[in-house]
Amino acid sequence: MKALRWHSPHHVTVDNVPDPTLQESRDVIVKVSLTAICGSDLHLYDGYIPAMKSGDILGHEFMGEVVEVGNAITTLKKGDRVTVPFDIACGTCHYCTHELFSLCDNSNPDKKVAEELYGYSGGGLFGYSHIYGGYAGGQAEFVRVPYADVSPLIIPAGISDEQALFLTDVFPTGYMAAENCNIQPDDVVAVFGCGPVGQFAIQSAYLLGASRVIAIDRVPERLAMARELGHAETIDYTEQKDIVQAIKDATNGRGPNAVIDAVGMEAHGTGVMGALDKARQVAHIESDRPTALRLLIQACGKGGTVSIPGVYGGFIDEMPMGAAFAKGLTFKMGQTHVQRYQKKLLQYIQDGKIDPSQIITHRVALADGPDMYKIFKEKKDNCIKVVMKP
Repeated sequence: MKALRWHSPHHVTVDNVPDPTLQESRDVIVKVSLTAICGSDLHLYDGYIPAMKSGDILGHEFMGEVVEVGNAITTLKKGDRVTVPFDIACGTCHYCTHELFSLCDNSNPDKKVAEELYGYSGGGLFGYSHIYGGYAGGQAEFVRVPYADVSPLIIPAGISDEQALFLTDVFPTGYMAAENCNIQPDDVVAVFGCGPVGQFAIQSAYLLGASRVIAIDRVPERLAMARELGHAETIDYTEQKDIVQAIKDATNGRGPNAVIDAVGMEAHGTGVMGALDKARQVAHIESDRPTALRLLIQACGKGGTVSIPGVYGGFIDEMPMGAAFAKGLTFKMGQTHVQRYQKKLLQYIQDGKIDPSQIITHRVALADGPDMYKIFKEKKDNCIKVVMKP
């Protein structure tokens, strides 16, 4: 089969590799119909997530048709059209039974690597390094899906592949980010970063009852999408001398009730601090660039919530923890428990409350993947979301 493989930072290729096979009785094989490049894939592309190996198959947003079924699987059959959550969950451990699926105790065969870095291991992830199990990803023609009696969601007729695809990650991730804000009537939510996760966080905040959403970014097409699809108020932070003050001014001095960091570890900083973060990250003195996180902690109103769906991989410096403490902020973050949300969000799609396909800007073949990684990273051609068809 054809698959998109990582070899080194900024070097990905489409190669011929062996087709996956059933390895366990709870496996299925999915023939991929659509797959996407996620913003967090760029952290792999740029070399900031450790434990990648040359030849690793990328991709954690994918869906398709079940073509082979392990003998213990009774919930799926050949021909079923399914979405597959990016997080791999056994369904029986303490965390899975408490709907904390991305923290699964049993799905990461490389858990010792994660434990050395973080103290504890989360669950396995598709196509996301050997910290998270080294599983082959979905930017390929076929994928082996373990624990397939737990996670895949059968998609009913009437919902297109493009509408369903983002149930695998970015829609639930944006939704969980908004849910973590504990939104109350009349709350104002500020979303930093208007990429795909930010777009879904904006729309989800309104679904959960926010009265206003303020979206912050620097990319014109992302800000335009936030206004047009998400009905958000927008701020281009490059046009502000003091973005924290601009957000305070927009909220009558009180600040937002909650802030969402949909940027993560490769934030584009400005000024001396931004340059310093970039230099530290390149030199591996600091693993992440926390520019956005610093700003949103400072911008959040007193007693507010800081929700972090953006990926952070290690250690960061010079965080304003004094501000967080003085204002009594609550932090909620982590990998999304996709299985908890996918049926609810599918219902939103069926009811016409949201059409996830509207964020797609580029539809290409899998063979175009290496070029699209470069275009997506460099934010060329108004690229917001890339979908590939194997």
